[in-house]
Amino acid sequence: MSEQPIIKKVIKKAGHGHHGGAWKIAYADFVTAMMAFFLLMWLLGSADEPTKKGIAEYFQDPYAVSLNGGEGVGDRTAIIQGGGTDLTSKDAGQVHQGEDTPPPPEEVVPEDIEKLAEEKEKQQLEQLQAKIESMMDANAELNEFRDQVKLETTPEGLKIQIVDSKNRPMFKLASSRIEDYAQMIMQKLAKVINELPNKVTINGHTDALPFPSNGAGYSNWELSSDRANIARQQLTIGGLAEDKVLRIVGLASSIPYVTENPNDPMNRRISIIVMNKKTENLVIHEGMKVDPTQEKVTLPESINPANLTPIPPPLH
Repeated sequence: MSEQPIIKKVIKKAGHGHHGGAWKIAYADFVTAMMAFFLLMWLLGSADEPTKKGIAEYFQDPYAVSLNGGEGVGDRTAIIQGGGTDLTSKDAGQVHQGEDTPPPPEEVVPEDIEKLAEEKEKQQLEQLQAKIESMMDANAELNEFRDQVKLETTPEGLKIQIVDSKNRPMFKLASSRIEDYAQMIMQKLAKVINELPNKVTINGHTDALPFPSNGAGYSNWELSSDRANIARQQLTIGGLAEDKVLRIVGLASSIPYVTENPNDPMNRRISIIVMNKKTENLVIHEGMKVDPTQEKVTLPESINPANLTPIPPPLH
């Protein structure tokens, strides 16, 4: 009987096998993703608000801008619409306006110029009022008659009224002969009023006491007109340019200062109105309303929003 062969099984314990390069590929993908992430963060950080808004619109609805039209990202069919080489121009899609790019000039319409001129003129009249008040307070000679000079801003302009007091009239009784102190007041005021280019109206007023009867028919109407003209003469002597006087009016007792007492001495007065441009036009055109669109409106160099400075306080 032949012997059977003996089969010996040897189990070899092998070491860890080689895993290959799969991990390198995964690591490369991770690094690439991180680079893309940081690049995206940098782009978003350096983008301006219009660009960010366009990106947001695109991701919310990529087709909305393309279908409906508009100025967003989806509206761009070329880098520069209509051709050209300036990537920062207004027509190049989303625009980034740099520091060296001036903003487009705003269109100035005649109405805006007119409002600006009115504001500047109003400020000038307020400054004139403040200057007269300061002069009256600082000058001892004028300060004695401070209660007889009334200043008031009206729709016509700045009204300066010189009124009579009970014991100190400006004119001789029932006459246009002016007192010395009234001459002094008007001549002092003339120098300050003349600093503005505005035209002036001078009104004469009397109280309601009837003028003494005479055969010449002279009345309070004639008296108030003569006194207004004498006031014009004194203003001219004081330095007011003659061409600035646009109107002299005698109003008798028709517009009393003290309405409850028509015979009050304060109703005897001289009113000097430094007119604004609107009132001046009404006088020149005899009360007809001027259509600003039919007139050429120009903006003087001195009228600029930067020049609208606050009114300084009166100097004492």
